[in-house]
Amino acid sequence: MAEGVENVIISMYAKGMSNHDIEEQIRDLYDINVSTSTISRVTNAVTEDIVAWRNRPLDPMYLIVWMDGISFKVRENAKVVNKTVYVAVGLRTNGLKEILGLWLGKNESAAFWMGVLTDLKARGVEDILITVTDNLNGFTETIKASFPESVTQICVVHQIRNAFRYVVWKDRKAFAKDMKEIYSAPTKEAAWAAFKNFERNWDAKYSYAIKS
Repeated sequence: MAEGVENVIISMYAKGMSNHDIEEQIRDLYDINVSTSTISRVTNAVTEDIVAWRNRPLDPMYLIVWMDGISFKVRENAKVVNKTVYVAVGLRTNGLKEILGLWLGKNESAAFWMGVLTDLKARGVEDILITVTDNLNGFTETIKASFPESVTQICVVHQIRNAFRYVVWKDRKAFAKDMKEIYSAPTKEAAWAAFKNFERNWDAKYSYAIKS
């Protein structure tokens, strides 16, 4: 089979199409007949690569690991349901980032993350210096149970989003401009000075955002 056709099959398979649908699409689009058994051979090879990737050994230590859940809706058994892809991205000691894994579950929970952390340890991870999360309830305690020496900090993006929850739309542009001075400050001292200015400008109106 031509490599181009195999790539088309893999692309369609990645979009969630069934073997039967792939067969019909290729016939309609390219006027080529490809049997479902041939399509199965190609997709099975991809599945084997995915399984090997998901179970590959990892480094014993990562400087930073970012962990977050991405929620989306899928059709399952004729119903639309919520699913969550759990993502862990690690910063290696050589300065390169690596996707440690992707795990599929339901709504994001600390209990599911415990399984993710257990998987990382089983694949060779012994220590994580810093974990970055969205402050999901119970998440920090879950991390400490698996990696007690790891320091957990809140993701800056999630922290900013959390503060914006309290701000009305007409104030957001000015609010964001003042907040940017904090997160783009070159030193800790400059960041603190920017925060104090931010607090003077907005505390009377958005004390909850300032506290956040």
